[in-house]
This record gives sequence, structure tokens and C-alpha cells, in this order.
Amino acid sequence: MKVAVVGATGMVGQVMLRLLEERKFPITELILVASERSVGKEIQFKRATLKVVSLSDAVSMIPDIALFSAGRDTSLEWAPKFAAVGTTVIDNSSAWRMSPEHKLIVPEINATELTENDKIIANPNCSTIQLVMTLSPLLKAYGVKRVIVSTYQSISGTGAKAVKQLENERTGVKGEMAYPYTIDKNCLPHCDVFLENDYTKEEMKLHYETKKILADDSVQVVATAVRVPVQGGHSESVNVQLDKPCSVSEIRKLMHDTPGITLKDNPTVNSYPMPIYSEGLDDVFVGRIREDFTQENTFNLWIVSDNLRKGAATNAIQIAEYLVENKLVGREMA
Repeated sequence: MKVAVVGATGMVGQVMLRLLEERKFPITELILVASERSVGKEIQFKRATLKVVSLSDAVSMIPDIALFSAGRDTSLEWAPKFAAVGTTVIDNSSAWRMSPEHKLIVPEINATELTENDKIIANPNCSTIQLVMTLSPLLKAYGVKRVIVSTYQSISGTGAKAVKQLENERTGVKGEMAYPYTIDKNCLPHCDVFLENDYTKEEMKLHYETKKILADDSVQVVATAVRVPVQGGHSESVNVQLDKPCSVSEIRKLMHDTPGITLKDNPTVNSYPMPIYSEGLDDVFVGRIREDFTQENTFNLWIVSDNLRKGAATNAIQIAEYLVENKLVGREMA
């Protein structure tokens, strides 16, 4: 399988490369792609030293799969060019997520929607992925009426510039700012840009993407997204109202039995999900499950996941694995 990683020098691109090796993805040729300023840069993969090539050169090499994590503008311009030569693009930007012509995929939930004709596949927002991983089994078992979610998102979700800002602030160095305010010892209720309705784009992504992935427009989601001084791992406080009655023990069992979820919920011994323990792992961690005693059929949950892995790179590579396993790409090698 000939695989291109577009944005190979970025934070998510680097995690993609590690995961391709960790998960033993069947690669016959790996093409590393980045912006013009990075062309020629050398990157290690397994025991090989590979040089970064340009986007135009990568298109001409006709990869079977292109894993994109290079930003919305790059995806809008270049994903169609890769698709035109027969490459299947899995895109980590927001470019195609809400397009009615493109599928928004979390493999554990809706990978079966994919066909060989899907040449541009959208990877959801990091915060959405961990939310729908938890909501999907609840929706199937009990129905979901309404969700109130507050996110506590790590700076790595913004990128290397934000990581550097936090490092600078903690060491007393003045440098470039990724955020309008200090992030160290602070929380910013401001992820992405503000929209006309006074919600941020990140908050509305949680609303719209959840509906699309779950294929249920009746699920109502309202969000507040907060940036916190954590380097890796997003956390979410979720209040979910169900259609049918159930118990905490039933929800715990459902979470325990759901592939891709790790239940960590034993408050008597202080066992609950935390970003420090999710970093570098692929599962979504769920805990602090308890009944909301103010409203019928309503429960509170605490959800944590590594935003660079399951929230981005892992989910994209799981999509690629599904395509390969189901012979939806690389037919000449099947």
C-alpha cells in the first residue's frame, strides 16, 4: 500500500507516522509531504531516512491513501487533486466534515457507510470523536434526547505554537502568542473563533458533527469549549438526557462492553479518567458516571481522550485500516 502523509512535519502528522509503525500498517511506499519550506527535510521512519516532498510531487506519485493533517485551506485545494488521480484522502481538517457529499467517520460507529467511491473522507473534530464514542452506545440502548457538554481542551489541540506559548510562560520567556491571553495558570472559554450567535466554531462543531455521525438529527447538543493549560488530552463534562430509564450500573456495563472505551469509574479509590493517564493511548476513557437527581433519565459522565491520537491520528488510521481490510483501496494489490 502506497501511503502519503500530508503535513508530516506537524504535531498530528508526527503522531500518524508513529501509529503507522506501531499498528504495522501495510506500507509498500511511504510519501512524506509538507509545505514548500519543508521540502527536502529528512524524517526517520522505522530504519529509513525519508525526504519530504511537495504536494504536487506527491500527487504525481499516485498514492493509494493520503492522510491529510495540513489545515483547511490545504485540504480544500489539494484533496480534490489527489482524489482525481484515484487516491483516497482521509482528511483531518474541518474542510469536508459538514459537506453532504462527504462522509464523517468514526470507525467504531459508522465505517460501514464507506464504499470504494468515497475518495475524500472526513475525520471529525477531536472533541466530537470522544463525545460520540460515548453517546453512540447510549443512543442505541436508550435513546438520547439532549446533551450539555463542557470541554476542557489541551493546548496541543491548537498546535505547536500554543505548546511553545505555555513553555515560554512557565519559563519566563517572552515569545509569540497563540492565544489572546496567558494560558499558564488560566482557562480560556474560547476555542476557535466566535460566531454571530456568540458560540465558538468549536462549540458548534460539537452540535452539528454529532448529529451527522450518529445519523440522528433529533439529538440536541449544546457546548461550552474551554482551553486549559494541559499539554495532552481533552476532557469533557457531559450531562445527557435519555429517552428511556436506566441505571448507573447499566450505563457502566454498557461503557465497559463498548470497543474503544475504557471504563475507569471507582470513586471509592479515586479512580477516574484524567488527561495525564490518557496521553499516548488510543481509547476513550469514561468515568464519574452518576445520576442527575434534578431531572428524569439524565446522567453525568466525565470523558477523557488523547486528542492527537483517537481525536485525530488514530481515528484517521483506523479509517485507513477499515478501507484496506474491506478492499476499498489498493485494488490492484488485492
